[in-house]
Amino acid sequence: MAIKKTTAMVQTGPRALEAREFPLPDISDNDALLRVEACGICGSDHEQFNGVLPVPYPIIPGHEPLGIIEAIGDGAARRWGVDVGDRVAVETMLGCQSCRDCYSGSYHLCSTRQIYSYIPVDQPPGLWGAYSQYMYIAPNAVVHKVNPGLPPEIAVMFNPLGAGFRWAVEMPQTRPGDTVLILGPGQRGLASVIACRQVGAGDIIVTGLGADENKLGLAREFGATHTINVDEEDTEQRVREITNGRGADVVVEVTSYATEPVAASLNYARQGGTIVLAGVKGMKEVPGFVSDKVVLKELTIKGAMGVTWSAYDSAIRLIESGSVPIEKMHTHNFALEDAELAIRTLAREIPGEESVHSCLLPCA
Repeated sequence: MAIKKTTAMVQTGPRALEAREFPLPDISDNDALLRVEACGICGSDHEQFNGVLPVPYPIIPGHEPLGIIEAIGDGAARRWGVDVGDRVAVETMLGCQSCRDCYSGSYHLCSTRQIYSYIPVDQPPGLWGAYSQYMYIAPNAVVHKVNPGLPPEIAVMFNPLGAGFRWAVEMPQTRPGDTVLILGPGQRGLASVIACRQVGAGDIIVTGLGADENKLGLAREFGATHTINVDEEDTEQRVREITNGRGADVVVEVTSYATEPVAASLNYARQGGTIVLAGVKGMKEVPGFVSDKVVLKELTIKGAMGVTWSAYDSAIRLIESGSVPIEKMHTHNFALEDAELAIRTLAREIPGEESVHSCLLPCA
């Protein structure tokens, strides 16, 4: 391989990113090296940047990688069904592949799992995140082959769209005709709209702030039947009006930081309904959570930790089909060295900029 080094953005502490050079690792029989075409930016990138998530510095952020196989061992090529030059999406989770959870298919719940971008650079070979021109693909990684003809900034949406399929469809077992309430119109909320529309949900209701007007408009374009501006409307009252007093079959909570929607979700779900909690809150307690409502309404509450193979596969197939204009969700491309700007733009820290889906293009 002619190239011997790569540039990566390294987080050395809260809100501290710097460019560093790393040697490219030698590839053995069971691993691979990825040339990173795109890395998606999501809310957890901002939490990691701010130091809310407990990560072992220094690390290379970036857990939504899409790229081209630069080098691969023969064993890995056989196991994954890919070769040099193929475009792949790399899953976030690295399970041990030898415990009960991994064997049962719940590798995202492996007790010794690792997560790309949360592994320190001093763990060889160091290239554990996609804020980099090249990234290491470990033997226990899960990869998906992706159509090379798609623009990278569109193909990399496999991650948020996969979350939509898992959190809003697979986990609550959403069926045709179900009423789904999605709390939060960010990229994963919008992805949930798309996924629910694909399986034939009935009413799809999306909530957002007054500042989310553009995102709520996108939600309607993607198939939401109703949107609620929580700054101006009473969400519980509107849900009752839309559902004729019954409540939502499925409630998907994907807001960031805010705890109020978690407690309020108990009021929005119908008797016997299902609530999926996927928006992390920085380990804050939830005031006003009345457990008797769970008992009396016999609610099912599920926590969503990441995305698994089937949901990623559904997302990739939908993107490749071109049947949904998901490109309308993509708003910003950033160079690798502008990683901090990308994170701050997503977090609304840049006046006049509104990001829905953004990504880094490290090798552009």
